Amino acid sequence: MEKLPMTREGFEKLQNELKQLKTVDRHEVIKAIASARELGDLSENAEYHAARERQGFIEGRIAELEDKLARADVIDVKLLNGTSVKFGASVKLIDEDTEEAVAYQIVGDDESNLSKGKISLSSPLAKALIGKESGDSVDVRTPGGVKSYEIIEVAFH
Repeated sequence: MEKLPMTREGFEKLQNELKQLKTVDRHEVIKAIASARELGDLSENAEYHAARERQGFIEGRIAELEDKLARADVIDVKLLNGTSVKFGASVKLIDEDTEEAVAYQIVGDDESNLSKGKISLSSPLAKALIGKESGDSVDVRTPGGVKSYEIIEVAFH
């Protein structure tokens, strides 16, 4: 069973989503199915079919979340330290072509959110950064071509 690295924050987010699905959404869809059944002929009952489809989505997502949570390797970033880039690191970079500064935290796949500066451990940029230190340069193959970055700072917080 392959472990899924994630931060405490990411783990709690998945737990909260699972709790919402099990305690609220699941019960709401059951009520919607019951109400739709009362409308009569199920073969032409759009409300019934929509509710059943929603139920299938909810049950599938519950199974997916339970699997991910069971395989979670929760890493407390506050306990990490060091000078090289690894999971949980916050990294400040300079784009060597544009001189633009960017900052990212390397997180688990389910936690990535580029607009919040969180990139997935499996992203090409994170893969290129892992093991590198402040002052190192990395080349990353992107859909727009190869990008070069210099690592300015590696921190854990």
